[in-house]
Amino acid sequence: MILGVSAAGVALIGGGTAWRVTRNPVSAVAPWQIDPTPPADVRLDAFRYAILAPNPHNRQPWLIELVGRDTAVIRCDLAKRLPETDPYDRQITIGFGTFIELARIAAAERGYAVAVTPFPADEPQPRLDARPVAKLVFRKIPGLVRDPLFAAITARRTNREVYDATPPSAVQLRDVAAEGVTTSTDPALLAQMRPLAVGAMTTEVTTPRTWLESVRLFRIGHAEIDANPDGLAGRGPLLEGLQAVGMIDRQQLADPTSMAFKSGLDQVRASCGSIPALIWIVTPGNSRVEQLDAGRRYARANLRATLLGLAMHPLSQALQEYPEMAPAFAKVHALIGAAPGARLQMLARIGKGPTVPPAPRWPLETHLT
Repeated sequence: MILGVSAAGVALIGGGTAWRVTRNPVSAVAPWQIDPTPPADVRLDAFRYAILAPNPHNRQPWLIELVGRDTAVIRCDLAKRLPETDPYDRQITIGFGTFIELARIAAAERGYAVAVTPFPADEPQPRLDARPVAKLVFRKIPGLVRDPLFAAITARRTNREVYDATPPSAVQLRDVAAEGVTTSTDPALLAQMRPLAVGAMTTEVTTPRTWLESVRLFRIGHAEIDANPDGLAGRGPLLEGLQAVGMIDRQQLADPTSMAFKSGLDQVRASCGSIPALIWIVTPGNSRVEQLDAGRRYARANLRATLLGLAMHPLSQALQEYPEMAPAFAKVHALIGAAPGARLQMLARIGKGPTVPPAPRWPLETHLT
């Protein structure tokens, strides 16, 4: 059986038959196509944009309870956490910060302000539990100024591809570096960060329990992505062709001796080492409220970058809190000059990258309780 490549895409050719594998996910990307007729309930309108927020491993852990006519209570779907790579749910909490910020931006487009009460029943520690992450109250405010970042919500992507080596301009980085976000193109810093990022990714991939957490969430091909529109999407005709001839599956991805594993490791090393510039967010401590705020700031930086035509991709591995990552964790905090007790919440690369499709999303109704 031959994997044939042509201008029309990839075809599997064998036994006198051909099967084209150029189909893309359909229902999985439908939430990105916003109906121009908004729902009457402004909360539903805001949340159909909020579910497009960046979040760790694309787990989309947001559960929404509509209360009365103006309130929403947000909780975590505890089955969507990442116990191996995110053992204290810090990254998941940051993902709630991005979600809430996109809801706030979208509500402002309708003239509504959103009052956010974080953790109204106290902060859950050491992990999230059934208590609310936030309570949101929507209020119509005459003359409320719309947020210009709204225009970027449906265009925003997390871009994991290799970036152009030329860094963004100083003016572009200045525009991104607002609201507590730091950027850098310092050659000395980048020379140390590149091998650190590659090494941290290598640690995650070669530590069996942390890598298997990702493998279980890897969706191969359009059918799997449409059936389970979360996790890590592996799409495209080449990948589907390899799957069809048995050259790639989850078992092979989990096997460090397989070609699929080695090829995948090479690819993620290449992307993590492709750092024309960095952005990061530090908080004085590591409370749940600070984690939410880091998510808010990251969401806004990501949207500002989108409006400037820039790509962003979190380099989260060195920030994770499991034993094997401890050396990288200490080094990355030292490199960015974090004060004692301060926490590096987000680290990302930023630059020019190729166009990528949107990440899969569950429809809004699946998040409503």
